[in-house]
Amino acid sequence: MVQYRTASQGITVTVRPLYLDHESDFFERRFVFGYIITIDNETDGDVQLLRRHWRIWDDDGKVQEVNGDGVVGKQPLLEPGASHEYSSYCVLESLSGAMEGYFTMERFNGERFRAHTPRFYLNARAN
Repeated sequence: MVQYRTASQGITVTVRPLYLDHESDFFERRFVFGYIITIDNETDGDVQLLRRHWRIWDDDGKVQEVNGDGVVGKQPLLEPGASHEYSSYCVLESLSGAMEGYFTMERFNGERFRAHTPRFYLNARAN
């Protein structure tokens, strides 16, 4: 499984995407991609994930913007050296595309910052 990784502001985000063939339907142009995200706090203080922002595009040129509180219904608090892992998915109308974005994080002192995610590629042909 391919991994994508980036670090910003002391937060490392690792993404492992995969094509979910059993959830997809070629004839309906419904291609489902899962991804596993690991967020590592490499700072010396607590940080909390407050919001997510995703930009998703497919090979047909369709672009989606997704914003919301937390990740899969949670706003995890990460102590120094801690990690949070979750999985989610997106649906494209083409066999491939890409995603990138950021998490809005908050330090224990109330300072907010963006922890960027790497751009990662979704490709049904890779499975």
